Parts: sequence; structure tokens; C-alpha cells
Amino acid sequence: MRVGVVIPAAGKGTRIGQGRPKQFIDLEGKPLLFHVLEYFQSTSLIDLMILVGPADDLISMREEVARNNLTKVLDVVAGGVQRQDSVWNGLQRIGDEHVDYVVVHDAVRPFIDDELVTNVLRSAMEFGAAVPAVHPKETIKHATHELFVGSTPPRIHLWITQTPQIFEFSLLHRAYKSATANGYKGTDDASLVERLGQRVKIVHGSYDNIKITTPEDFELAKIIHRRRNPSRRAH
Repeated sequence: MRVGVVIPAAGKGTRIGQGRPKQFIDLEGKPLLFHVLEYFQSTSLIDLMILVGPADDLISMREEVARNNLTKVLDVVAGGVQRQDSVWNGLQRIGDEHVDYVVVHDAVRPFIDDELVTNVLRSAMEFGAAVPAVHPKETIKHATHELFVGSTPPRIHLWITQTPQIFEFSLLHRAYKSATANGYKGTDDASLVERLGQRVKIVHGSYDNIKITTPEDFELAKIIHRRRNPSRRAH
């Protein structure tokens, strides 16, 4: 069984406030993206990676991959206008590697580990598609167009989805091909698979597995990193 990872890292988002795309901002001495790449390089759970980057940064990203000895990164390909376009570009490239399962993981979620990936991968092998998710901590309101409370759905039925999302390669490729042909834009990879009528299994995720998007997220990430790496905290 071959398992490959597509990492979309072509976004230009600068909401974190440091004037450059958030995936290249340093967290405790290295860019967020490289925390992700180094995890997948070190784990025995996956075989290869395809990195999707900004079209004008491909040469420098390839140089950094080589300099850091990230041998599982087989290629760095150009991203598209939106994340969905970037993942599609990565999927088409990873299809050349004959993988059985494909992992899609955000470049700005550095706090993943073998336990999480193993649990999601096992469910993907059983059901064809699986995503990690956590319950919201706050009460969620469904609002009307006039911004009045329409309903209060029970939290037990609500889940905040995360990555890594894992799928049979043929299933995700078919979902992306259909969405692209029909101009459909989903909010995550699983939504494209759901559109085909395929069930997606939810696996308990981790509240540590945050997506770092805002300055507040970045401050929380520092705390999580130090807690998960106590030996470095002393330095």
C-alpha cells in the first residue's frame, strides 16, 4: 500500500500580519510549512509528498526542500487561484506515483502526529474517506438573513473539521475531476467527495491541531509548541 500526501502551500494570505504568506512565517526557528514537511518526512506512515507552492517561488522552494534533505518530497508544483485548484494540481501530479491513498494536509497545521494520522488512515481504509474533527466548544447559532437567531443546533451533532483528510486516491481524483468539470467549489476536500454521494467517516481529532491563520492563532501555536516540546522550552 502506498500513501502519498498533497500539501497545498500556495496561498498568499497575510492575515497573520507579518507581510508574507503565513506558511513561511517562523514558529520556534523554522517556517510553519517545514514543521509539516519534517513530520511527514520522519513518519513511516506515508511514502511520498507533493508540495504545491506559489508559481513564482517554485525554484526557491525546491532549493529549500533539497537543502533540508526532504527526500520524500518528489515534486513542487505550481498552485492555482484557490486552494481547491492547488489541491487539484497536486492530485494530478501525485497520480503519476500510483498511490492507493492520498492525504491532504494544510501547510499551516503543524501539530500533527502518528496517532492522529493512523486513526484517520485506518478509517479511510475501511470507509474510503475519513476526516478528523472536534466538537465546537461554544454554542452555535443558525441565523436568519436579518441576523436573528433561527435555531440552536445541538453541539453533539456539530463538528469542526480539520486536516489531514484521507481518501482512496481514485475516489478523491474522481471527486475533484467532477467538481472541476462542473465549476463546483467546496469548502474542504471532503465536501467534494460528499457531493458524489460518498459517505465520509468522522474521526476524533485534536484541539492542538489548529490552523494558524491570525495573530491570535500564532500566539496559541507558540504555547502548544512549547508544551509539546518541553526539552526546547528550557533553552
